[in-house]
Order: sequence, then structure tokens, then C-alpha cells
Amino acid sequence: MADRTEDALPRPSAGPAPAPAPAPAPDPSRPSSAGTSHADADEDSADAWDDGLIARRVNEAAAAEQAAAADRAARSGGGGGALPSTPLVYDGPLRSRLEALRELVGLSRTRLDSRTLAQAGRVLDEAAARRRHSGQHTVVALAGATGSGKSQLFNALAGVTISETGVRRPTTSSPIVCTWSDGASSLIDRLGIPGRLRRRPVQTAEAEAQLRGLVLIDLPDHDSAAVQHREQVDRVLALVDAVIWVVDPEKYADAVLHERYLRPMAGHAEVMFVVLNQVDRLPGEAAELVLDDLRRLLDEDGVALGEYGEPGATVLALSALTGDGVGELREALGQFVAERGAAARRISADVDAAAWRLRSVYATGRRIGLSEQARDEFADLLADAVGATAAGEAAERAWLRNANRACGTPWLRLWRWQQDRRDPPTGRLPLRAQADEEATARQRVEQAVRTVSERASAGLPTPWAQAVREAAVRGAQGLPEALDDLTARAGLPPGRPPRPGWWPVAVLAQACMTLLQVVGGLWLVGQIVGVMAPNLGVPVLLMVSGIIGGPLVEWSCRMAARGPARRYGHDAERRLREAAAGCGRARVLDPVAAELLRYREVREQYARVTGAVAGAR
Repeated sequence: MADRTEDALPRPSAGPAPAPAPAPAPDPSRPSSAGTSHADADEDSADAWDDGLIARRVNEAAAAEQAAAADRAARSGGGGGALPSTPLVYDGPLRSRLEALRELVGLSRTRLDSRTLAQAGRVLDEAAARRRHSGQHTVVALAGATGSGKSQLFNALAGVTISETGVRRPTTSSPIVCTWSDGASSLIDRLGIPGRLRRRPVQTAEAEAQLRGLVLIDLPDHDSAAVQHREQVDRVLALVDAVIWVVDPEKYADAVLHERYLRPMAGHAEVMFVVLNQVDRLPGEAAELVLDDLRRLLDEDGVALGEYGEPGATVLALSALTGDGVGELREALGQFVAERGAAARRISADVDAAAWRLRSVYATGRRIGLSEQARDEFADLLADAVGATAAGEAAERAWLRNANRACGTPWLRLWRWQQDRRDPPTGRLPLRAQADEEATARQRVEQAVRTVSERASAGLPTPWAQAVREAAVRGAQGLPEALDDLTARAGLPPGRPPRPGWWPVAVLAQACMTLLQVVGGLWLVGQIVGVMAPNLGVPVLLMVSGIIGGPLVEWSCRMAARGPARRYGHDAERRLREAAAGCGRARVLDPVAAELLRYREVREQYARVTGAVAGAR
């Protein structure tokens, strides 16, 4: 409905409306007010009761009929007696939707601005306020443009001249209410209509029983030149249970009516009547043609029409002046009021309207979230940033180097020892990179965070996509430093790499080869100096065996060490990758996942608000 504005009228205290003062009887020879000219109205002003705003005229016959109706109602227990002041009760589905909307607003307050949630908040407030008042009464507003005859129709339904009619525009300056039963004072107080503008109809008991529970309001013109009149129309329309739009053959296609009211209220078709008044001015079949064109315009506005038993707006043609069609409207209105469901349908339509306005910030046609592939790629990018692959290769080389030292020939080990003295290797991953490498690593981390945030926010509505990106950026602050510290703690253990069980055997075999070389060499020296008998075969064989066997053992150990070295390097790379992935998960992926989970929760609540059976994906 239209947005609620500040009350233009003071709100009286709750309580029954004061009874109007009795009006003196006018001259029965005078015509009724429906056909009285402005000049005649001035002449009758001395005989009419005037409270300063409206003139109410009741002739003696009407007063007698009112007394008789009240007596019959008292005897039969019907008519305009007080209805039980039972608070409005919403059914289960509507309560569930209101609870979901309340949860939706609560979960979204930190993600969406207050203007986006304003309409949903108003719907919740109005639903709670309406529930505290009578559920036995139905508040219906008569709205229309200047000269449409809504005040005339208001008087025709009430059976007495309550709302002033005439050629002066605007005639109705303030909302006037007519109640067909007692017990609706709190509802009228909620509308901000003072006691002096509250009236009761003059009808037979049968007619009054037909509309028992109706609270009818005659509104000022919605196209009035007075701004305060339009504000009152918008304010009251936001609070009533249903509305009767009164149009005339001249302005039924008015753009203001359709663009400002009917089109935005298309979802409220079930609590809407559209009445084509003044059909007595149309000759022949022109009334049917105009009515058909009105239905066409309503269909273009998206207003569902209640035809063939389908729910929707009721469209009627009548003449408030001649009374033609007024009985049909009274019958339809009586059935509508007797159902006691207008208030709940109005709130349900308000919830639909609020959900539709929030659709752009909750609904998405794509599957949202981070896939396993995206998570793995993020971990790979962080691993590249900390140099996990290079660390694994360095660990593998360090293991092979230690294996060569342990299983190499003594002469090769002596040469390597001299090399180590000139350029001692650490056998470990460098803990800090150079300045350019640090800058490159930081850029890689930032790129990884941007990539994962874009993938996580893809397909999300703008507010939630922004929240996901902000969560990723917050988590990325200090991530490079954390990765550097983690690299130092998750690197290789101190000392040399561990040795496999076959290393002692290889060392012993290498020692034996060295011993053969030494024994063979000493034997040859002994033969040369004459200490031992000449026999070149055996010592030469021993030396050749040691010389050939040493490198052969070293080569065999090197071949055997490749597998363990590779596994050692892979373990080092895996540990660093897992550490980097864990750091990235704690700082970036978990906050992003929390935002996505929050979005899924609000999507589920939004699905409940819209009445969808299946939850959001």
C-alpha cells in the first residue's frame, strides 16, 4: 500500500465514539442533499446541524426508522450491537511468513542499509499493531479522484447523508468513518480519525446486519490540490484492511490513479474493489464498453480480477445517484466482511510486496558458494606464494647430499669436506627470501585472495557479494607475514635429514672397500721394500676391488636414495602446503564461508517469506 506518513489529525484517546447531537428536522419539501445545489445548501445551513466540518441531515422519517431499527435489533440481538472485541488471529502459514520476515530483517541488519529494510519493518509493525485490535471488524476505505462520487456512494451505503457532497472541490477534507457495529473504537483510533468524524448508518436491521462488522471510511480525493489531503489518503490506505476505488467515466483511465496506486497495489487485488460510478451518465451500451476498458486497464496494471470464482479484485458498475448497482455492491461487501479474512489477506499481500522489493538483494539464479576446486586452487596459490614446491625440491637435494656424504668414498668425502669449508651448505630451506622475492610472494598472496573472493561472490546479490569481498580483504590483512612465520615454523626440522636403516650397511660396505684399498696398497709397499714376498696378483686384486667397489657402492646408494629423498621432499612440501592452506583457511576461507552461510540462512528465510516450498540453494 502507500507509504505511511505522519498523522495529519490528532489521535483521540481510545474509547467509544461520542454520539452525534440530534439534528433538527429540515423541510421535507426540500430535495435531498445528493441533488441539492450549493446555493440551496447555503439556505439550509440554518436548519442543519453543523459541527464545523460536515453537515449531517436526518429527517423525521429517517429518525423514526432509526429508532424502530434499534428496537428490532435489541429484540433480535442483531443489527448494530457491539461485536466481541476478539483480537485478530493470523493462520499458521501467515504467522510462519511473518516470523521468517522478522528473522530475515534481523539477519540482514548488518548487511543491508535501513532504507532497504524499511518496508519490511513497516509491514512487521503494522502486522503486530493490527493483530492487537478487533478481528471481527473489517476496515474498508472509499478512495477516488475529485468528482468521482465516492462521498455520494458513501452516503448511499450508509443510508443517510454523512459525507458532504456538492460542486465545490475538494468536498471531503478529512477522513470520515461510519461503523455498522460497536467495538471498533480502537481500530478507528489507530487510523487517527477524531471522534467528531465518526458516524453510524441509518438502516433497517436486515440491511445493517448484512454489513455488521464493517468500518467504512470516506477519504479525501487522492488527486486533491491540497498536499495534506493526499498525505491523509496515503496514511490511511497504509492502515486499512481493504479499499474500494471509485472511478467515473471521465477519469477512470487517469495516469495518477493507475501509476501511483493501482499498479503498485496490484498484489492487493483480493482486498480491492473497483467501482465504476455515474454509469447513469452513459447512454445505451456505453457503460459495458467503459467497464470492459476498465478491466483491460486493470489487467495491464497487473491487477487480478475476481472473475469465474478466481481470487482477485471485484469490478462493478453502479450509480450512487440513482441507486442502480448499489445493492449489488452492498451484497458483495457484506459477503466480504462476513468472511472476516480481509485483514489477514491485506497483511499477506503486504508481506508479498515487501518480499518482492527485497528480491534483488536475496534472490539469485546461480548456485553460490566455493567449490572444492576453488578451495584447492586457493591453497595451491598460497603454496606457490610460500615456495612449497621449491622447499620440497631443496629438501630432496639436501637428503641426497647427506646420503652421498654418508655413503661416498673417503676420498670424495674429503674433497667435499674441503668444499664445505669454503662454502658450507645448510641443507635446509632458507627462512627469509630476498626483497624482490618477498614482494613477489606478497603479490601472489593478494592475487590468491582476490581470485577466491571473486569466485565466492560470483552470482550473489550486490550487498552480499560486497560483504564476501570485505570478509576476504579483512582476512588478507597480515596474511603474508603470517605465512612467513608459518614457513619458519613448518619447515624442515633442525639438523640433518633422517637416515634410512640401510645407511649403516652402506657405510660398512664403503669402509670395507676402503680397507681393501689400504690393505692392497700396504701389501704392494711391503713387496716393494722387500718386507713381503713378491706377489702382485693378490694386492693388485685387493686394490682394484676397493677402487672399483667404492664408487660402485656409492652409485648404488645414490640410486637407492632417490626414492627416500623424493618422499622426504614431498613430505616437506606437503607440510608447508598444509600449513599455508590452514593459515589461508583460518584467515580467508572461514570468514568467507561464514558470510556464505549467513546468506544461505537469509535465503532460507526469504523462501519462507515468499511461501516457497523448497529452500534456497
